[in-house]
Amino acid sequence: MTGDRGSAVVDFVLVGGLVVVLFMAVLQLAIVQHVRATCIDAAAEGARYGAHLGREPGDAAARTVALLRASLSDAYARDVSAHRVDADGLALVRVTVRAPLPLVGLLGPAGTLEVDGHAPVEAP
Repeated sequence: MTGDRGSAVVDFVLVGGLVVVLFMAVLQLAIVQHVRATCIDAAAEGARYGAHLGREPGDAAARTVALLRASLSDAYARDVSAHRVDADGLALVRVTVRAPLPLVGLLGPAGTLEVDGHAPVEAP
């Protein structure tokens, strides 16, 4: 019986450390998915805004930047572009967001996540 003394403490520390690492990995994956979904939503909303009659692609980019700054931070709104494209005869507004991919919390390298939002341009 004396040979098993202290083994529960070692088991707890080893398994507890593994559970904490696993929990942090799942939490980080959730943060990455949240940032990606937020960037996609902001790009799509900006494209819809820029596709309204009388709006320009610059308005779409400005709306997307405002949404990203309000929902995430300024770091995610640094590289936003918008332009009109033609897809099989249909005029579209395309908004592209290039943002850092969060590696630790919301910190990460610049320009590794790229998402697009599209919306058909309203006809006069």
